[in-house]
Amino acid sequence: MIGFLRGLLAEKGDGYIVIDVNGVGYLVNVPANSRAYLSPEGEEVMVYTAMIVREDDMSLFGFSGKGELDAFKKLIGVSGVGPKAAIAILSAFTLDQLRETIVFEDSKSLTKANGIGKKTAERIVLELKDKFVKTGLSTMGSGGEGTAAMDAAFAGGRGEAISALMALGYSRPEATSALAGIKENDLSTEEYIKLALKNLF
Repeated sequence: MIGFLRGLLAEKGDGYIVIDVNGVGYLVNVPANSRAYLSPEGEEVMVYTAMIVREDDMSLFGFSGKGELDAFKKLIGVSGVGPKAAIAILSAFTLDQLRETIVFEDSKSLTKANGIGKKTAERIVLELKDKFVKTGLSTMGSGGEGTAAMDAAFAGGRGEAISALMALGYSRPEATSALAGIKENDLSTEEYIKLALKNLF
């Protein structure tokens, strides 16, 4: 089993890179927004890997952080979601955007990913929501840039409510979990805060 690869980025293609590790080229499927894919050819890159073996195929999938790798494994554990679909989802969302999309049951946004239909998106939310909430949103990321991306992505009522609850002394996982229990969409920040506080008491 290959845990990770570190080497020179030798080639980039549609959804994959080739990493030169001591003269051996490994073809690795990666999300389009990963650091490795966005790096220039000739630069050293490192990816955490998952190997998918099937009767007629053996493929490597690579990720910039362990959080992305964990999300990939969770996604392919959902019925009807294969490795390519999981990569498409991770290409369409940052890791933190994906977490909040699932926790807030925003299945419609998941359909933005290439090849993800309504029923599949709803199944992903249904099967993974509790896993993401239980893990704790702030513990699965790869750094502060993920938190910044999450705040930017959810700059509406929910995002502002998270910031307000944190200002009141609640942790990000507490605030997010409280808001995740609110089914209504398009509420004002004040309405989200009031409902979230009821869930916290």
